[in-house]
Amino acid sequence: MIKIVTGSASSFSATVKSSVLANLLPVFSATTIWLVLCLAPPCIAKGVNPEDGGIGGRIKDAARITATPERVKVSEGSSSTDISWNTGDGSTGFVFVTANGRPPVLVATGKEGNRVISWIRRGNYVFQLYGDAERRTLLSSVNVSGIVIEPETLSQRTNLSHGQLRWLLFAALLAVLYVALYLSSTGPVPTKFPIEPATSPHSLHVARNLLLGVAAFISVDGLVFHTHLYTSILAPESYAGRMAAITGAEKNRVSSGFKEVLVLGDSRMAEGFSAAVADKLSSVDGFKFVNLAEPASAVNIWDYMLREVDPARGRYWAIVVPYGIGFEPNSADHLRISMAAPLLRYGDCFDFASAFQRWSGRFRAFTACILRGSAFQSDLVNFLEHPIGRIRSLQTGPKRLQSRDLYKGRNYDIVGTSYDPKTGQVTFPPQLTGAQREAIRDSLLKPSQSEIQDFLRMQRDGIQRILNRYSASPTEIVLTPVPRGPFAGLPGASMTFHAVFPALTTQKSVFSLPEQTFDFLEKPEYYFDGFHLNAKGRQRFTETLVAELVGRLRSANSDGRVRSESRATAGRLSTGDGLNHRRVDEAN
Repeated sequence: MIKIVTGSASSFSATVKSSVLANLLPVFSATTIWLVLCLAPPCIAKGVNPEDGGIGGRIKDAARITATPERVKVSEGSSSTDISWNTGDGSTGFVFVTANGRPPVLVATGKEGNRVISWIRRGNYVFQLYGDAERRTLLSSVNVSGIVIEPETLSQRTNLSHGQLRWLLFAALLAVLYVALYLSSTGPVPTKFPIEPATSPHSLHVARNLLLGVAAFISVDGLVFHTHLYTSILAPESYAGRMAAITGAEKNRVSSGFKEVLVLGDSRMAEGFSAAVADKLSSVDGFKFVNLAEPASAVNIWDYMLREVDPARGRYWAIVVPYGIGFEPNSADHLRISMAAPLLRYGDCFDFASAFQRWSGRFRAFTACILRGSAFQSDLVNFLEHPIGRIRSLQTGPKRLQSRDLYKGRNYDIVGTSYDPKTGQVTFPPQLTGAQREAIRDSLLKPSQSEIQDFLRMQRDGIQRILNRYSASPTEIVLTPVPRGPFAGLPGASMTFHAVFPALTTQKSVFSLPEQTFDFLEKPEYYFDGFHLNAKGRQRFTETLVAELVGRLRSANSDGRVRSESRATAGRLSTGDGLNHRRVDEAN
């Protein structure tokens, strides 16, 4: 028996049945915890900015610019933050950055969009959204701080207030749980402290109430975030919103009746491959290309994209998967988790979490699968702050997808830039902007050996899952390299085929294009920064890739059947086969 305190109850308490309280209060407490977890952390981290409409300021539901995160932890070299902007009225906006008091530099234009700024170092960066290129009309601004992570430094001590707030929030949650458990016990509610303790014949159902609270917690999150209820109102310019939009549009697209080829990839493929150009080049052979490459996406997300758009595993004639596409910093874990969140299911928690190297990333990935609302915290806060602006931006969704198909690339280059790999010196021409120079310097940073090994493991595991998914499907899988960069040998920018796949196990034959296929593109004239092809490079890359693909797919599927001899000569991959794919491609 559990001893509880009893006493004379008020008339109101006597009329309330204890069984009702025992069932309603756990649900109330669980809902409170859910709201705090979903809303409080981003509010604490973001703080209150009067200029953006916080306490003491004016409310802006039109033009805005945000940074996630605003406090960037810099351990070695540089780190990244995600800049999002929207002019609100459809006019063209100009995003300038002032770094540590230097002259403002234009980093992006457009009425709305996202840009990953990967060159944040120690100091203060002010991102300002203007309505004109002359910086006469300031629409909104946001401050980003680069904080160096060092033990016993002032930067750590300044974060103490945030830690105290989190502990205060945790204590408040414990208080709510205590009150809920106390009031949910059976028997009359006490109003005063008795002289002698009394014994109640009823049990205090602690375990039952806790389980009910957890179940209600997960149910509320699942009802709101694991359904179309919230994914339909994600910010279209956010990573999660773009992923939900492009996969949803492709899933609902009516088949063209041609031999459809799907192209995956990150920003290198998004900038480098043009589906419109590819369709013109391959229309005679009956092929149609679909570009599902998305900036900031990684190989550990592509399998979930394929599950969403091709659940039957037979929709496409071929799927193009790039490999060795570049080093993925751990600082971008939160971006990839947010991007993958609209595609995740409860059963993905262990597989998705295992793709991340750091335990913090694994924990966040695991939580995003079970409680998807944790991945949408910033988006939810943004929606509550600017509901009218969100509704307006959602109405432009079809135009945004159409502009994606019509995109032709950037019409400028970095000609005149030189790099000496021996001394590490890089020389810039005068016409390059500060943002371009920082991006090129960032591309020249060499990752550590452990980071390279983690990246290789992610490449192997991610592509292996795609091969396993289509092991019994007639869909061809084509592995292709991409240009390494404007200086041919950027540190960590590309891995050789056998470094990525020393022992690839599959029951399916795989096409692999030669590693040297795009070496001719590794020149400054084909790039607009240190990573991405410009419009001229986009045209040449697409032409070469389509010529290679159509020639191989035509020979392998000329009669609508898969010919085993052609597949074998194209490079069959299996454990311990000892076959050098480069020699096979040259023989073909």
